[in-house]
Formats: sequence, structure tokens, C-alpha cells
Amino acid sequence: MPLPVGVYRADHVGSFLRPKAVLDAREKVDRGELTLEELRKIEDEHVAVVVEREVENGIQSVTDGEFRRAYFHIDFLQHLAGVERQGSLASTHAHTEGFTPPRVVVVGKLGHPNAIQVDDYNFIESRLSQAKAAAGVKHAATTKVCIPSPTMVHFRGGRESISTEAYPDLEPFFDDLVKVYQAELDDLYAAGCRFVQFDDTNLAYLCDEGMRKEAAARHGDPDQLTKQYAKLINAAISKRPKDLTIGIHLCRGNYRSQWFAEGGYEPVAEVLFKDLDVDVYFLEYDDARSGDFSPLRHLPENKIVVLGVMSSKKAELDDREEIIKRLHEAAKYCPRGLDQLCVSHQCGFSSTAEGNDLSEEQQWAKVRLEVEIAKQVWGADLSV
Repeated sequence: MPLPVGVYRADHVGSFLRPKAVLDAREKVDRGELTLEELRKIEDEHVAVVVEREVENGIQSVTDGEFRRAYFHIDFLQHLAGVERQGSLASTHAHTEGFTPPRVVVVGKLGHPNAIQVDDYNFIESRLSQAKAAAGVKHAATTKVCIPSPTMVHFRGGRESISTEAYPDLEPFFDDLVKVYQAELDDLYAAGCRFVQFDDTNLAYLCDEGMRKEAAARHGDPDQLTKQYAKLINAAISKRPKDLTIGIHLCRGNYRSQWFAEGGYEPVAEVLFKDLDVDVYFLEYDDARSGDFSPLRHLPENKIVVLGVMSSKKAELDDREEIIKRLHEAAKYCPRGLDQLCVSHQCGFSSTAEGNDLSEEQQWAKVRLEVEIAKQVWGADLSV
């Protein structure tokens, strides 16, 4: 069975360390010293560079590095009608420097007045062929678009973050949320996109004992919430064309090399693998807090897991032989073994603008090692 379109044996979650020029430009926008149009030009310049760097370092699923975002989710969600960013969330897993995640609130009826990611997708596409030519590569390379999962509008704030005036009852809220995601997928597909990845912290947080208790206080039974979220995501992607690949990345938090949740996938595994209608899972497996590989026994034969056994959180290179050993260990639980697996780092290198604690060169060295490992395990053609 071939890999889904846009998925490769050496893959990645999507974000890369932001160049200082982009970070400085964003600060100038905040101070009123630079317009959004001027920021866009600076972002364009550096996105073009990161596309080239991805291709020359062996990445075939190409993103814009999320250079146009401060957060992996906020910068998308705030473009939806009826959604605003207001303050920060209280968290039992606050960062040592006092960081807590931004709070998304629904203040009115949800809507999708304009395509959100299409311009960004088109820009990557306009640079991809040139990047391949410059690197002298002839292998496949495709554009991946990463957007936050629809669960990100509900999980952290719950009922209190959703206007009772706009939505006295939550059923119409979920119906409208599905519609805005369907509209965005329609727009991306029409533009030519064939792979969209949902980034979802919440299904991973529902594996953490402490966060399950918090979720129960906000939403009720966490097992039912898991099923509700699978139903929500399935509805959001239910109208996709057959040749549009959908992936989902489960993230336990990734801010300046710190994580926010722990616990194996067992509490959500059956729903995740058997009920969720996605093609590929990007799963964090970089250390002991991710649990063992046994939840992979629920993986159906027709699905792929990109196994995040490498770490984007640390500067040093992962041990090649240890990574290969862990890939073979995981394969024992998959119906078709290694054929159902790919390799990646557990998360992006910069889920927020601050980035993880490593240099750009260390980042690319880690990417090159990943590609070498994938070729050692699966052979030179990483698209099969």
C-alpha cells in the first residue's frame, strides 16, 4: 500500500525556528512602526528561504515553517468570524517562566468570510519548483498546510468561552464550527492543496491524568469528550474529496523546549485509531512521558503513523541506532509493521514564535539525520 499523498518516510510536523528579522518585524507591527503589508513582504522573503532549506535538507513535505504565525493556533482561529483572543488561560502546567496559553473566545456567530490559508499555500507553491531546481533534486516534494484542529475552539475554555447570546445551546455552535472548517478545506482544495494537517493538543491532553480531571470539571466524562471530538473532526472533513489527505498531530505542548502534558495514548487509542477518519497520525514518542507503543495495536491496516521518536526540544542529535531500534519496536504493534510507519521529530521546532532551545544549524542537522535514518530503514525513495 503506497503512502498517502503528501506523506513521506522522513516527515515533520511543520514549524521551524523563526529568523530574527521576522521576529523583529512582528515587534515593529505591535509598536505601530510597520504595516501588515510591510510585514508580509518580510515574511515572503524568509518563507522563500525556508522552503529552499527544507528541500536542500531532504524534506519533501514542505511548509512555510509557520513563519507567519506567533502561535500554531491563534493566528488561524482569529480569522474566523465570531472568534477573538482575550487574555490567557489559567493552567496547572504553567511554564517555569510564567507562560500560559492565550485564550480563544467565541463572541458571536462563527463564520468563514474569507479563505485563511490559501494565499500562504499559493506562495509556497510558487517557490517550490524553484527550490527543487536550486537544490538539484528530482524527487517528489509537495506543500503541506497545517491548521489547528476544530477542538481548539472548545476544549480549553468550554462553555464559559462561548457566548450564550450567540449560542444558548452548544449544538448549533458545533454545527457552525464544522461548516467553517468545511469551507476552509474547500478553498484549499480548489487552490490545489492535497494535504492538510490538523494540529490538536486536546486529544493528547486527554491522556494526562491531571488534565483529564480538569476536562471532567469543564465538560463532563472525558471518554465521552474524546468521542465527541472524533465526531466533530469527522464532520469537519466529511465532505473532503477522496484525493485530499488529512493528517492529525497530537501535541503535548511545545514552548521553548518545555512540554505541558504527559501520559500514554491508551485512554484515547481506540477512538483515535478506529473512529477518527483521518489518513495519517503524527504522534509524539520522544521520551517516557509518551508511554509505550502498545496503543498502536489499535491501528487499522489502512492508516499510517508518523512516529515522533526524535526530539525537537533538545539541541543534541538523537542517537541513530536508538531511533532505528525504537522504530522496529513500534512496528511490532502495527498490522503491516514498518510499512505503516514513518519517522519525524515529536513536534515542530517552533510551535510559538519563541522557538525551542537550539540554533538553526542544529535544527537542520537534526533534519538531515532524520532523512538519513529514514533512508537506512526504508530505502532511498521516501515517498513509498
